[in-house]
Amino acid sequence: MGEVVATVKLMPESPDVDLEQMKIDAQNVVSEDAELHKIDEEPIAFGLVALNVMFIIDDGEGGTEIVEEKLAKLPNVNSVEVLDVRRLM
Repeated sequence: MGEVVATVKLMPESPDVDLEQMKIDAQNVVSEDAELHKIDEEPIAFGLVALNVMFIIDDGEGGTEIVEEKLAKLPNVNSVEVLDVRRLM
């Protein structure tokens, strides 16, 4: 079984959300089941900034679903969208 690198976009509920706390929360959640690679900020519009969370996880049954579900349950997260999944060589 190999590994995949996945990028997931976390959309906050509003522009007023503390992104630094959201980054810490995302890092803690991802670290439970995967290896965090990086977290980037992506300006969306009108002061709203999304977080793109990139992590490495085993290419097993369920794939990124476990991490996605946990990220969706974080406080102040409006939505979670998988942007990219690639197999590591």
